Amino acid sequence: MPSAEVYFPENHMITIHLKRNREKSVRGGNPWIFSGSIDRVSGTPSAGEHCIVRTFQGEPLGCGYYNHHSAITVRMLRWGEEAFNDAALSTAIQQAIAQRQSILGDDTDSCRLINSEGDFLPGLVVDSYTGGLVMQIQTAGMERMREAVVAALVSVCTPPFIYERSDPESRAREGIAGAEGICYGSLPPGLVIRENRLVFGADIARGQKTGFFFDQRHNRALLRSYAAGRCVCDCFSYSGGFAVSALAGGARSVDAVDQSEAALRQLRDNVAANNLDGGRVTTYTADVFSFLRETGARYDCIVLDPPKFARHPGEVERASRGYKDINLLACKNSAPGGIIFTFSCSNAVDARLFRQIVFAAAADSGRRFQLLHSLAAGPDHPVNLAHREGEYLKGLVLRAEG
Repeated sequence: MPSAEVYFPENHMITIHLKRNREKSVRGGNPWIFSGSIDRVSGTPSAGEHCIVRTFQGEPLGCGYYNHHSAITVRMLRWGEEAFNDAALSTAIQQAIAQRQSILGDDTDSCRLINSEGDFLPGLVVDSYTGGLVMQIQTAGMERMREAVVAALVSVCTPPFIYERSDPESRAREGIAGAEGICYGSLPPGLVIRENRLVFGADIARGQKTGFFFDQRHNRALLRSYAAGRCVCDCFSYSGGFAVSALAGGARSVDAVDQSEAALRQLRDNVAANNLDGGRVTTYTADVFSFLRETGARYDCIVLDPPKFARHPGEVERASRGYKDINLLACKNSAPGGIIFTFSCSNAVDARLFRQIVFAAAADSGRRFQLLHSLAAGPDHPVNLAHREGEYLKGLVLRAEG
């Protein structure tokens, strides 16, 4: 590592003064400070520049980075009066990675290593694919620390490669250009990961997000325990994490529905890679809403794992209608005794609202359902308890009356 750069010297000129009585959430550990909580800014910061945060009375709360382009104007990195530097960044990365050691082993060789605010590193996501790393830098403040981030990852992980797949929409909201491509080393010609003793091909350059959805690992294992003898419909199936798990659990058949034919090709490849019976799988390149409205099938198990319906609070009402519609269709298409695994990954739709939506859909279906499980992301996706927005994935398992 190079000598530690101190981002917050004592005489730092950029200071954020909060409005009167707006410091409570910051003191409690919430890393987000919105523009409406800021009274004044001392200095003229550029996007992503580091800053000191103080109460209205001038008491220091900690340090973070500032971006006037974003509604989340400050994201906190450290509380108290200690400086944040390259050494602090490296320590935070080491601590996050150390927490994942119990996840990796004979059953699973890939997972999320750094989960942004959940690991007290806002704007940074890193996934490990059999030791190679896929990185997302989503904020202007973390972009300023790019070189130190890559250096720390190389030092701590000694990866064969680091590939960047930063979300262009997130970066656009931060006022920074998109970023994608190799940062370190070189990509292997084909990448296969192991999860729950199953193997999956992952396309980190062209697939969704970083190439695979590690947050559903435990929930896929739970589906596997329910799958024996059931006819399953895997909606928004992507590359088949749930479909392959269902087949491995003894599902009689799986209908996999997704709008991406490329994803469905990967799904079929993943079925074959696990030596499962491809004759038990039928793939449909289709809109899931239309498929469930038009199919005459009644399924013993339906999985709803849609993409994010709401990216910000202004889209919650529209998203709620979408979740209500898709869950109502699933309730109507469930066989007696059928199981529904239903999820939302919209952080603007909290767990309470999602439960209300699903319960309303079940009631409107005219059928009776039981709640069997409430689900969330796995332990490689920790949540800062003061930052409920980080608890983006929520799920429910329902059972239709027999």
